[in-house]
Amino acid sequence: MSDKYESPLSSRYASPYMMGLFSADTRYRTWRRLWVSLARAEMQLGLPITREQVDELEAHIDDIDYEVVAEREKEVRHDVMAHVYAYGLKAPSAAGIIHLGATSCYVTDNADLVIYRDGLRHIRSELLSVIRNLSAFAYEYRALPTLGYTHYQPAQLVTVGKRASLWLQDLVSDLHEIDFAIGNIRFLGCRGTTGTEASFMDLFEGDGAKIDEMNRMIAADFGFEEVFDVCGQTYPRKVDSRILNALSSVAQSLYRMANDIRLLQHDRQVEEPFEKNQIGSSAMAYKRNPMRSERICSLTRYLMADAANAPMTASVQWLERTLDDSANRRISLPEGFLAADAILRLAMNVTDGLHVNEKIIERTVREYLPFIATENLMMEAVKRGGDRQQLHEIIRSCSMEATARMKQGESCDLLERLAARPEFGLTLAEMQALLEPSLYVGRCAEQVERLCKKVQPLILGASDEKAEINL
Repeated sequence: MSDKYESPLSSRYASPYMMGLFSADTRYRTWRRLWVSLARAEMQLGLPITREQVDELEAHIDDIDYEVVAEREKEVRHDVMAHVYAYGLKAPSAAGIIHLGATSCYVTDNADLVIYRDGLRHIRSELLSVIRNLSAFAYEYRALPTLGYTHYQPAQLVTVGKRASLWLQDLVSDLHEIDFAIGNIRFLGCRGTTGTEASFMDLFEGDGAKIDEMNRMIAADFGFEEVFDVCGQTYPRKVDSRILNALSSVAQSLYRMANDIRLLQHDRQVEEPFEKNQIGSSAMAYKRNPMRSERICSLTRYLMADAANAPMTASVQWLERTLDDSANRRISLPEGFLAADAILRLAMNVTDGLHVNEKIIERTVREYLPFIATENLMMEAVKRGGDRQQLHEIIRSCSMEATARMKQGESCDLLERLAARPEFGLTLAEMQALLEPSLYVGRCAEQVERLCKKVQPLILGASDEKAEINL
């Protein structure tokens, strides 16, 4: 609706999948699935619940009457009990056994764990797509020399692929963090108001084995193999911290990549995709702004800041339960997932269509190569009987003179200056013969090949028919 605020993450940036995952329908249907699973387990373990009651609950998982829920919540000021009431109206024969022995966090926290796990799996698949794109790009340009920078000042040569491999390596590290976060999500189960399972000790007449089996059965229904060993009323909020930290880690890496692309696009060396009819500026029709990379940087800053919410929440949990986590988590966790999803969608687009301007790169390399080659030139002059210290001073003084000339808009004449010094002992032609860019990139191609081969099994494990890179 145009007269109400809507999060730009949902209206502009996030995917339909992620918006659906964090929708009211998904959340409250998961609540109902949890109530069905609880009732079924209790029935199978001997409590007085009938198959007909469980079947009726199962038949009404999807038909949620939100108007009834809203009206009931106004009366009782409790969202879970409002949903219990609305569910009971749809399944009247089972109304009396819905939520039997449980506390609110049985549905709220377990549903969150299901949603967060599924969200991380989706993030993982998107991250793998970016890794696949970058791996292919790095491999293709593994041997193309380009000017390297330290402090954003010209330095030694690297290759286009080697630079991309730095981004790739960071993202592979992030993938491992995502996997760790997924692998350490356990189910809360049905543990009672303070995590003691006291209500179920009463229901099952002190039979702890049945309580354990109930929790195992419910966890299995939702694809979890383990429940937390101990808990208060909620699952440990450290889980949220780990999740948002993993998402923040992805954001950090993609900010670095996108910012590098912005710098390179300024120098016209590498450009993000630009659509045929895309407008770069409302006033300057010639512009090709790196707007996708800029948007990545913008959203990643938000996500990195959002990740601070979870550790602050985890650190202030009182004893067995406090409620000051609830309002914060309703915002910070879904928005964190939607932001990560939006960022990765942009990153998939950018990395799938990166354009390399090889002629610009070659021109830049040629401009700075005489300076880069000076160490090799000095070594060659030493071999011919020159004095290293004297040669070093000649290179230093000639370099300063050539740089001053370049700052006046003139071309680099460093080699001509060196050739004019008889004590340097090399002719201009001999020096130019040493200016082959491939001689100055070290093991770049080999390093890229090694990383891409290491990444290959991760990509193939994604079951993507387009994943394979021909190495």
